[in-house]
Amino acid sequence: MAKVERAKVAVQSFLRMMKNERDASTHTLRAYERDLREFMEFVGEGADCGSLDHLRIRAFLSRLYERGLSKPSVARCLASVRSLYRYLGREGLVNHNPAALVATPRLPKKLPRVPTIEELASVLDDDVAISEAFPERDRLLMELLYGCGIRVSELVGINIGDIYASRSVILIRGKGKKQRYVPFGDGVRAALKAYLPVREQRISRRASRLTVPLRQASALIVNTRGSRLTTRSVGRIVKAIAVAKGLPSDVHPHTLRHAFGTHMLEEGADLRAIQEMLGHERLSTTQRYTQLSIKHVMQVYDQTHPRAK
Repeated sequence: MAKVERAKVAVQSFLRMMKNERDASTHTLRAYERDLREFMEFVGEGADCGSLDHLRIRAFLSRLYERGLSKPSVARCLASVRSLYRYLGREGLVNHNPAALVATPRLPKKLPRVPTIEELASVLDDDVAISEAFPERDRLLMELLYGCGIRVSELVGINIGDIYASRSVILIRGKGKKQRYVPFGDGVRAALKAYLPVREQRISRRASRLTVPLRQASALIVNTRGSRLTTRSVGRIVKAIAVAKGLPSDVHPHTLRHAFGTHMLEEGADLRAIQEMLGHERLSTTQRYTQLSIKHVMQVYDQTHPRAK
């Protein structure tokens, strides 16, 4: 019989495992911590996880709805509780997973709006500086996000030594400590050539004041002070560029990743190759881009074929 596992202790143990063993990102850890804090507040920090049933989990979701949370937010909280119980089950701390008996809220199938090839080309091929503060850096990060389809967390984690210019590939460290090589083209190559000398100047200037840690000097993408750029900063930069160049204001780094997969599929790329470059564990995740591509084809058909309407 599983020993009694109090909610607060269980959550702390789960979060430690996610950080130390799964190497979860800071963003992921914050999301789990936030969701499970909500759960603890509802059931009580001293509650015995093994004695909770699916009705209690449903009551928790009902409370979230009463507080005005959206279906996607409630679904995310439920997923966090399920993950907690899966961990406790593997550790032999509970005998069952009550959250597995609770149905996930039905979510509307909303496909993200992806900028067209022409729209992104107009941004990246524009001779006008993307920003005055650090235009070389901003152009490179846009080229990497769209040209390589990498996640924003992967972008900020790239080090100088991860670039293999002679082979035109970059070593990417993805989720769960998984690594993959992603090719890059002339756009990234040109952006690197313009950026690296400016980056070196900023790193040297910071180091001369003895304020830059040695670990920061290895970062490829740095801020104006020469330190590694954060994911939040990348998001702000991408949004500012999108607005300045006439793209929708809801464009963010992951939009460029979607665009990478969708545009490659539209141009005839193999789905398995796209899966490898994006670092998707399951092909079903990559197949989402098939839906995006079909949506684009239907829009073109409706707008251009004389017998479409």
